[in-house]
Amino acid sequence: MEALFVSTVVVALAEIGDKTQLLAIVLAARFKRPMPIIAGIFAATIANHFLAALVGSQVASILEGTWFRYAVGASFIAMALWTLIPDKLDDVEDKPARFGAFLTTLIAFFLVEMGDKTQIATVALGARFENVILVTMGTTLGMMIANVPAVFLGDALIRRVPMRAVHITAALLFLAIGLWVVAQTAGWV
Repeated sequence: MEALFVSTVVVALAEIGDKTQLLAIVLAARFKRPMPIIAGIFAATIANHFLAALVGSQVASILEGTWFRYAVGASFIAMALWTLIPDKLDDVEDKPARFGAFLTTLIAFFLVEMGDKTQIATVALGARFENVILVTMGTTLGMMIANVPAVFLGDALIRRVPMRAVHITAALLFLAIGLWVVAQTAGWV
């Protein structure tokens, strides 16, 4: 259950203010159909994060050893720093969508999530917990916790949530996990 809980909290906090959350707001404003957008986010996240957790889990089982655990800890610490850099959605287009709300959201979310901090966090969580199903469930739940309100509340939500405080909280969580993994590997705890 630790894998599920930690994965949910880490991704939910890291996702606030992330470019995929901004994309959810843009898609909601564009299509004005929340249910297909939410379904697209859900499907894209399951596919993307399952693959990311699988990669993390497989890498962890192949590269078992002290140095690899230090690398996982360091990756969480690096994620803490990355979380402090706010995302911007650069390529928002005003031209009509080629596909419907669901397919547009599915494709856009899957592609935008590639190499994103939540995907990389999912790889690290997969490596840390070596439980693909619980990590995928947790990271997907975290994405939904952060993005479903964005779809329904959009701009009003973003204007009222102090983004800097959320980014700092998420960064501290990543830092704590990274330091915990390093301390555990070193035998300090």
